[in-house]
Amino acid sequence: MRHAHHGHREHGHGCRFARPDRPEDGHHGGRGRHGGGRSGLGRFFAHGDLRLVILALIAEKPRHGYEIIKAIEERVGGSYSPSPGVIYPTLTLLEELGYVTVATPAEGGRKLHEVTDQGRAFLEANRPTLDALLARMDEAGRAQGGGPAPQVVRAMENLKLALRMRMARGPLTTEQADAVAAALDAAATGVERS
Repeated sequence: MRHAHHGHREHGHGCRFARPDRPEDGHHGGRGRHGGGRSGLGRFFAHGDLRLVILALIAEKPRHGYEIIKAIEERVGGSYSPSPGVIYPTLTLLEELGYVTVATPAEGGRKLHEVTDQGRAFLEANRPTLDALLARMDEAGRAQGGGPAPQVVRAMENLKLALRMRMARGPLTTEQADAVAAALDAAATGVERS
C-alpha cells in the first residue's frame, strides 16, 4: 500500500496529513485551514475531517465536485456550504494520496471522482471518526429545520456563479444585457409570488 507522501507539502497540510495509518486526530488549526462557508468549518470539521467526509460521499457513489458541495449542504440542512476553493484542492489531495481516481470527464467536462480500494481501507481505518462526523452533521441538519431550505440557498449560489461566469466571458451587448435582466426580473417575480 503506497502512502503517496509526495506532492502534499505544497498544499500546506504538512506530512501528517498524508499518513493513512493515523486516525484523523488533528484538532490543530482546523478552523482556519479549510475556511469559507456561511458559518465556518469549525462547527463541523477539525483538521482533516472534511477530507474524510468527502471520501465517504465518493464511496457512496462517484461524484463530481459540485455534487459533493450539494451533498454536504443537504446533510447539514443548509447551515454550512463548503466553497469550491475548499472542495477542489481537497479532491486533488485525495487523488494524490491514491484514495480516489478521476474518471474521464463526460461531455459536461466535470471530473467524476471514484473511490479506490486504498480509499475504502482508509475509510474503514477511520470509521469511528467518520461515524461521529456524520452523526454531528445529521444533528446539525435537524437543528437547522427552521432555517433556509438548502435547495433555495443552493439555487441562490448557482445564480451568483452563473452571473460571475457570464460576466467573466466579456462585456454584454445591449441585447444580451436585456436578456439577462429579463431572466433576473422573471426569477424575482416568481419568488415574490411563491
